[in-house]
Amino acid sequence: MRLKINEGCIGCGLCEGTCPEVFSLKDDGKAQIHKQPEQNELNKVKEAIELCPAGVIELSNW
Repeated sequence: MRLKINEGCIGCGLCEGTCPEVFSLKDDGKAQIHKQPEQNELNKVKEAIELCPAGVIELSNW
């Protein structure tokens, strides 16, 4: 699986709050991925995708 954050992040922090093991906020307040998720983190990542108000988080099969 490959995780990506597309343009348009509004910096709300829901992704970081939901899965801090994978997401964090940069100095500009926008989300970043600091590591690709492991299998045991996918449920939290999928929750973060659903919660993202900007809809910019994408999980693909490569």
